[in-house]
Amino acid sequence: MFTPQLTDDGSYTFFSEQFKELFHSHSGAKLEAEQKFVSPCQLEEKAKRHMSLKILDVCYGLGYNSAAALEKVWSINQKCHIELIALESDINVPYQSGIYHLLEQWPSSVRAPLTQLTRNYAIQTSRLRANLLIGDARNTIQTIYQSGFKADAIFLDPFSPPKCPQLWTLEFIKIVSGCLNPQGRLGTYSSAAAVRTALQLAGLIVSSTKGVGRRSPGTIAGFDYQDLCPLSVREEEHLKTRAAIPYRDPNLQDSAMVIHQRRRIEQVSSDLEPTSHWKKRWKDSV
Repeated sequence: MFTPQLTDDGSYTFFSEQFKELFHSHSGAKLEAEQKFVSPCQLEEKAKRHMSLKILDVCYGLGYNSAAALEKVWSINQKCHIELIALESDINVPYQSGIYHLLEQWPSSVRAPLTQLTRNYAIQTSRLRANLLIGDARNTIQTIYQSGFKADAIFLDPFSPPKCPQLWTLEFIKIVSGCLNPQGRLGTYSSAAAVRTALQLAGLIVSSTKGVGRRSPGTIAGFDYQDLCPLSVREEEHLKTRAAIPYRDPNLQDSAMVIHQRRRIEQVSSDLEPTSHWKKRWKDSV
């Protein structure tokens, strides 16, 4: 059971007892979906140029990222056909979102198909084909990759790396990146050095997105440099510290504890600069 919690933009989110984290920023759940995912992935610009778009929503949750994406695309191009694949481990999350009518903040043209998606796990209309895959994303992402699906936009939105390292490992991110169109964009709220390193090792170029409220910047990534600003010197140096050592899960089946332990062992034996030194060097610039 989840209880809606009001965020600063008037939208609601849930608190996860399992991970001891909110699903969204206090600053605004709807705002975060728009500014950390939809806008950086350039869906507005893509909707102007294309009559069909593909979206991969990793950790569908309450459905906000997908809802914000559908609203944005169709506000620009009503006839744009969207193929949406959403991954979620717990069907109870979108189900409870429906019970509390949390998608009411979006128009019925968006709310109705996503509500049906939660009930039926699949939907097909004249402008939307969507599938909701329930289970461990480490397994379902392999099915997506093997199908040859190439997304124009990927939303990577698990709980934080300290709480859910399973979905931030180098191995997982490599498969997720393999589902990205060569001109596509992958957006995430995380700016963790370990996450950015994993994205780079997966062949992507990373750039920062604006923070929402008091939260740190997010990350936008793609295979090409177009419209991606270089990281700052401070951010580049962060990727040369022990914090940048990625999480690893060779067989995509280890527990959070094992993944954390493996990374700590690698950090202890690393020749990289201690992250505390980097923090001290840049403390006055934050």
